[in-house]
Amino acid sequence: MVMRGGPGAFRLDEYDVKLRQVDPRVYRLLGSLIRPYLPRLVLGVLAMVVTAVTGLVGPYLTQVAIDQFVTEGDPAGLDRVALAFLATALFNWWSSYGQTYIVSFVGQSIIYDLRERMFGHLQRLSFRFFDAMATGRIMSRIMSDVDTINQLVSSGLVSLFGDSLVLVTIMGTMLWMNWRLALVSFLTIPTLLLVLRVFKGWMRDAFMTQRRRAADLNAHLAEAIAGIRVTQAFGREARNQAEFDGLNERFRQANLGAVRVWATMMPAIEVVSAFGVTLVLWYGGVLLRGGTADVTVGQVAAFILYLNRFFMPIRDLSQVFNVFQAAVVSAERVAELLDQQPEIVDRPGARDLPRVAGAVEFRNVTFGYEPGQPVLRGLNLRAEPGETVALVGPTGAGKTSIINLLARFYEPQEGLVLADGVDLRTVTQRSWRSQLGIVQQDTFLFSGTIRENIRFGRPDASDADVEAAARAVGLHEFITQLERGYDTEVQERGAKLSVGQRQLIAFARALCANPAVLILDEATSNIDTVTEALIQDALRTLLHGRTAFVIAHRLSTIRQADRIYFIENGQVVEEGRHEELLALGGRYARLYRGQWEGA
Repeated sequence: MVMRGGPGAFRLDEYDVKLRQVDPRVYRLLGSLIRPYLPRLVLGVLAMVVTAVTGLVGPYLTQVAIDQFVTEGDPAGLDRVALAFLATALFNWWSSYGQTYIVSFVGQSIIYDLRERMFGHLQRLSFRFFDAMATGRIMSRIMSDVDTINQLVSSGLVSLFGDSLVLVTIMGTMLWMNWRLALVSFLTIPTLLLVLRVFKGWMRDAFMTQRRRAADLNAHLAEAIAGIRVTQAFGREARNQAEFDGLNERFRQANLGAVRVWATMMPAIEVVSAFGVTLVLWYGGVLLRGGTADVTVGQVAAFILYLNRFFMPIRDLSQVFNVFQAAVVSAERVAELLDQQPEIVDRPGARDLPRVAGAVEFRNVTFGYEPGQPVLRGLNLRAEPGETVALVGPTGAGKTSIINLLARFYEPQEGLVLADGVDLRTVTQRSWRSQLGIVQQDTFLFSGTIRENIRFGRPDASDADVEAAARAVGLHEFITQLERGYDTEVQERGAKLSVGQRQLIAFARALCANPAVLILDEATSNIDTVTEALIQDALRTLLHGRTAFVIAHRLSTIRQADRIYFIENGQVVEEGRHEELLALGGRYARLYRGQWEGA
């Protein structure tokens, strides 16, 4: 699957790509997130400097204690060294706390900003993106990938800067104490860099595979939960379980692959560390046996302590390297998503569209979801203010595509969609969509109360407005019979309500928004005959003064339409009122008589 958002856009979810180099857009993304918090980060770095310096006092005090007080048998001097050691440890604790809290605060703030940016960006993306991108994959990027980045910015940065400072200060201190021993100790650095270089590519590929396998698993899980009723209805539990087990196994193998690389790298670092200590012991022994005054027993002991501390931050940095590799992969996946640009955007200088009278026209419209595969071909149709227009035709004829273009979820490749004679591409999306009321066949209710769902399209609607909309569609009596009335929780997707009840709430939601143009896309297909009759009575009043577009396979629901368009192969092949089309004896008449005889 490929998603493109314009020139230079990322290719999403391509499994054969081996990314050896960090894309510069990742650095730009992280830089834009960190920039607002630079002053706090400066404070954190200062605290890290204090932590690094105070952390190095201990080995030096050990040298002083051995060379000046232990060999001389001076207990009072040892007491003073012990007090100095304690004071340094307390000061180190204070600065360490400060650095950890400051950097963690910055990290959590960055993650908050990133999730907010991603959610806002998703809100602006066009339908074409969601047509191609599975919900589980999107969730994986917002949750799992951002959590991985959080590990880097909240804790990894502390180790990265703090341990780097410790390394630099240890190297400087060792050179100051005894440059000969220091240079011998540093002989292990080239070997260490070689080890890290070898493992860098392996870790990166391992974590890229890991994140993608996680996205596969999340996508399948989200789909399986959403379709659990269909799964159980068709007895597909065993097959779905087998598919999930396969994806779960691939994810497990990806995790084990990352663990294998990590488990190999850490012992390699330990071997290099042991080799460094061996060099110091050997060369220190040579100098001591030679009787040189350039080295003391205390210095050798201090160097061994410094070497242990030297490799401790390296071990920590290798873990940060682990986190960094995972975070870079996740940051690339987040950047991929943020790089996708909405297909439908307000043009520069787009104006707000005032309340329309409701005249709608499609003029020579050609549209397709895929290049070279038109769904609508030179379509022409119109609706006068206050008219109810019905769209009829076989499945796949292009009826829903007409609705999608009218709502400006997509834009035509050719032709114009006009409202009151104004090209919809010249006005802001918000000003046009705020005048639409849409009820679809697949009703979506949000978690919350019935009242909140009805006023969803008009948050400032009063309780009286909500009740009036419910009364208009015949829903008020049902709601008042509930224990909590309008404050009844509908649960996720309205699970506590019947299909017909959810559809009625969707009607009330659209009508409460007081739209100038009402769109009913198979809105009565899931409602029983009695409820449909009730709605038809309400709609005759509610549609007065509003332009309405109605898609319905049950032709009994559109007999009163002011204008009926029979759509076939993306074109209007018949147009007229119900009686006129019956008299014509064409496609509409054959379809109507077929349904009537079937009934």
